[in-house]
Amino acid sequence: MKMPDYAALQAFVVVAREKSFTKAAAQLGVSQSSLSHTIRALEERLGLRLLSRTTRSVNATAAGERLLASLQPAFAQIARELQSLNALKESPSGVIRITCAEHAARFALWPRLQKFLSGHPDVQVEISIESGLVDIVAQKFDAGIRHGELVDKDMIALPLGPDLRMLVVASPAYLKKHPKPQRPEDLTQHACINLRLPTLGNVYAWEFSKGGRNMTVRVEGPLLANSLDIRLEAALAGTGIAYLPQDVVKPALAKGKLVSLLEDWCQPYAGYHLYYPNRRQPTPAFTAFLAALRAK
Repeated sequence: MKMPDYAALQAFVVVAREKSFTKAAAQLGVSQSSLSHTIRALEERLGLRLLSRTTRSVNATAAGERLLASLQPAFAQIARELQSLNALKESPSGVIRITCAEHAARFALWPRLQKFLSGHPDVQVEISIESGLVDIVAQKFDAGIRHGELVDKDMIALPLGPDLRMLVVASPAYLKKHPKPQRPEDLTQHACINLRLPTLGNVYAWEFSKGGRNMTVRVEGPLLANSLDIRLEAALAGTGIAYLPQDVVKPALAKGKLVSLLEDWCQPYAGYHLYYPNRRQPTPAFTAFLAALRAK
């Protein structure tokens, strides 16, 4: 039997892991039809059915599960060995994969990353914007960025900045038509701009704290959006009251386009941390990135 090539085996691993030809094709940078042809050719060469396909799902067969269990650690070892060769170069090279939320990417990561990239032309950084929590080990990310209290205890965490603060804001036009809320619970009587957290599947309950008293308020309104820009624009347009990071609304507050509400209930909380596994050997590129962060 002619042995299958590396690319075909790699294609099978990605499809079996993602359980989707669409997602696998996007990761591999090929068309779905080309990927499907590669998998069929691999199955014909082996004389075995590796994947069970339906209109809704793709799952590995018993033979496919056995092959996947053998290939994944082997490919991981090959990747580590290839990455280790970067240490022989004068400057680090390779790919760094980081997952974080939109706000963290814009305000915590990018200001530090911009200078690092200009000084390391052989390094490529992939930023994956995720609103929910991600298993960085299972998803093969080098690191993630989250609020300090959300970082698992078995991770190495590196602070990226000061504490953060959320603010309740509304436009002057909205407040001309509606009374200012005096307490957090008053927000239930207002049109609010909401966010759905994919990790929980629920609409985010706004969090408040004052004098040691913590409170969450579930609000309702005409708009839900997981985009900071959309929620900001909606608040500026007078659509409703929004709950947004202070650094996002600071320019609009300074120009009088937004008004801050319930400030004594909006307390600071732990800022962003870059975190990564303590048991994984970092690549030369990621080691250089950590050194740059610590130096700053």
